[in-house]
Amino acid sequence: MKQAELEKKLKIYAYITTVLLLILCVKLAVVQIFYNDQYQMQASDNRLRLVSIKAPRGEIMDCNGEKLAANKLVYTVRLTYLGVKNQDQIIEQLSELLMHNYSEVTPDFIKEKIEIQKYRLFEPIVLVRDIPWELVVELEENRHELPGVDIAIEPLRAYPNGTLTGHVLGYIHSINSEEIEQSDEEYNLNSLIGKAGIEKQYEKELRGKEGARRVEVDAAGRPVGELVTLQPQPGNNLILTIDKKLQTVMENSLEENLIRLQKKHPKAKVGSSILMDVKTGEVLALTSMPALNPDDWKGNISNERVGYYFPQGLYDSLNPGAALNRAIQVTYPPGSTFKPITGMAALDSEVMDPLEDFVNCAGAYWIAPYIACTAAHGEVNYYSAMAKSCNTYFQEMGRRAGKDEMIRVAGEFGLGEKTGIDIPYETSGLIPTPEWKKEINALLIDRKYDRLRKELEDRYERLIANAVSEDEVISMEKQKKNESARLEAQYKIDYNFDTKWQQFDTFNMAIGQGSNNYTVIGLANFVSTIANGGDLMKPHILKEVRSSENELVERIKPKRIHHTNVSTRTLAETRRAMLQVTQPGGTAHFLFYDFPPEITVAAKTGTAQTGRSGDAVMGEFHGVFIAFAPADDPQIAFAGVVEYGQHGSESAGWVAKALFEQYFGIKDHYTEIIAQQEETVDPEQMQQLLSVVPMMEQPLP
Repeated sequence: MKQAELEKKLKIYAYITTVLLLILCVKLAVVQIFYNDQYQMQASDNRLRLVSIKAPRGEIMDCNGEKLAANKLVYTVRLTYLGVKNQDQIIEQLSELLMHNYSEVTPDFIKEKIEIQKYRLFEPIVLVRDIPWELVVELEENRHELPGVDIAIEPLRAYPNGTLTGHVLGYIHSINSEEIEQSDEEYNLNSLIGKAGIEKQYEKELRGKEGARRVEVDAAGRPVGELVTLQPQPGNNLILTIDKKLQTVMENSLEENLIRLQKKHPKAKVGSSILMDVKTGEVLALTSMPALNPDDWKGNISNERVGYYFPQGLYDSLNPGAALNRAIQVTYPPGSTFKPITGMAALDSEVMDPLEDFVNCAGAYWIAPYIACTAAHGEVNYYSAMAKSCNTYFQEMGRRAGKDEMIRVAGEFGLGEKTGIDIPYETSGLIPTPEWKKEINALLIDRKYDRLRKELEDRYERLIANAVSEDEVISMEKQKKNESARLEAQYKIDYNFDTKWQQFDTFNMAIGQGSNNYTVIGLANFVSTIANGGDLMKPHILKEVRSSENELVERIKPKRIHHTNVSTRTLAETRRAMLQVTQPGGTAHFLFYDFPPEITVAAKTGTAQTGRSGDAVMGEFHGVFIAFAPADDPQIAFAGVVEYGQHGSESAGWVAKALFEQYFGIKDHYTEIIAQQEETVDPEQMQQLLSVVPMMEQPLP
């Protein structure tokens, strides 16, 4: 019986096994016949990997073809595969060798790099770029102890002029995960990408097209052979409107003036300026101090340099921070450089005759809050008031024209809006309006009184809780009610006063104070528009895009935003008034008195309250300066600000003077600067600098 049952069970198992084998055979047949191509492709895809080859970025040149950003071939330390034995030991040895030159390359640093790239270990992991030759030799000598470590030669950004045009060019730095997600697989974890300035703005034009190596790997992702190589395509070259000579003069002059000013005003460590072609909107020079060195950002930036670019406080007088491009990212009160707007508002609304209409300045305006003037100027008209920067005159013109007309004219000249310059992160300025004042002050008033109400409530809650009798509780509640009523009454008074436009707001606006705040590029575009007869142009820095073979890809044409709705007479009278600023008796006469008679300069100086806590009490001001030349047929316009520079003519005005001298051939500052630099540079250092050029011309491996 047992034997028969066993045989029966064996037959059942045999049938089941046969059926399963038949099913398996059918499945295999289906795979072989119908899915053969698909699975072979998947197997091939798992076996083959594409490893990118970095493309050289396009070069960046000034308007005369001088290289501002190029490429050089550098040695890069990479981990091509870490699936070997004694992995931790290799990391320790490699870190020990690298830390002599790069203290940040610790074992933890390397492990972090591995972790970030753990799903693409078939791609080389870049550790350090641009290593010195001595380190190359040392690593090669220890290669037998460092399996998986190799040294590659790749093109890397080179900035032959150091900090020159640093904020214009911007910088490149390691890509982050968010940028990779937005890149449509055009980058990898080892890519460098434009993060600021021209490098960011024109990343697509500059980056080129990466090449690739088809690499065969085993099941563990270990490379076992190389099949095909596709050579990279270099990016397009950019020709900028920047003139290297003018840029050099601008940066050198601003730096020298900051050093000079700091002897008397220690906080004068920050400045920015712009020189523009008034007819085309081309930016001929643009700088911001403290300077930015693009070379700092190509690799792993040190903590010391991070502190230089990003200080802890909002404003640190010892280290104001170099990351900001203060020509486009920071707004300043314009001070008296706003007075041409007030004058044009009065002229256009026909409430002032520039020659015949006189105002008597006795040292302060006669209407409260009796804002003081720089002196008792006596009888002044539009020309003499502009020349002497008379606060009293322009407050009266502001009163006559009214706030709405000043707001309108300021808007016509682009103030309060972004100019659209082709550098990222531009900030808008601010034209104060009744609507803006109500919105911002209503918020501030409500916050203040919400805090006061809570403090009152908490205080009486404690007092009532500690009361010893019912009479004392009743007394406390009565006091609370009375005090709360007084608080609400004061709230209504403050709200009505602070949220409504007051007469003193008009007076402050008329002389460029109050809540007026504009960028340097905004001021430069404003004065350019006065100079060119009313065409508000879009400022731009890119002039041409050319291929790596120097074929023209695109030429940037001047773009007019609009023609100002201000009369031709108003513009002409304002240009004449600004010319008086550089004539005898004017606030900038001492700067330009020795210019040739055919090169006349029109300008406006500004001494602006900073708006920062405590500065007004200490008598500290920003120096602001705008100018254009020649006054009778303008070609160029300038705007500049020196923080804590006190007076515009004594700070930024000197930068304008040097630039105008260079541009019009009055004095060759550039040649003098280069001669001084050659005297101070060590001969061996100079030889190293010169050697960069042939390196950049070498063909890629």
